[in-house]
Amino acid sequence: QLQACGGGLVQAGDSLRLSCAASGRTFSSYDISWFRQAPGKERTFVASIRWATGTAYYADSIKGRFTISRDLAKTTVHLQMNSLKPEDTAVYYCAGGPVSDVTKERDYRSWGQGTLVTVSS
Repeated sequence: QLQACGGGLVQAGDSLRLSCAASGRTFSSYDISWFRQAPGKERTFVASIRWATGTAYYADSIKGRFTISRDLAKTTVHLQMNSLKPEDTAVYYCAGGPVSDVTKERDYRSWGQGTLVTVSS
């Protein structure tokens, strides 16, 4: 089970850190990813990290502004979001699974409940 938190209302240029905590299992064979869904739009891939190696992968739209990391002791994945823009406004979801393509939702086994990020201009 995954639980996401850390969303909130910020101004453009501010930072936020989202967290995705796991309970009931380990991530050892998983990729843990963040997706987001803006109002009226489809859910899209944001970033992913392979738990075993720490290898990260990012969507082009957020590359250089967002950083995904993992806390091995706390079984938690973080998404540090800097230089936020109004277009980053969305509900952010974390997902986990032994996936073949981290950008595709279909292979993920577990999803967090979503946390809302609102960036005002």
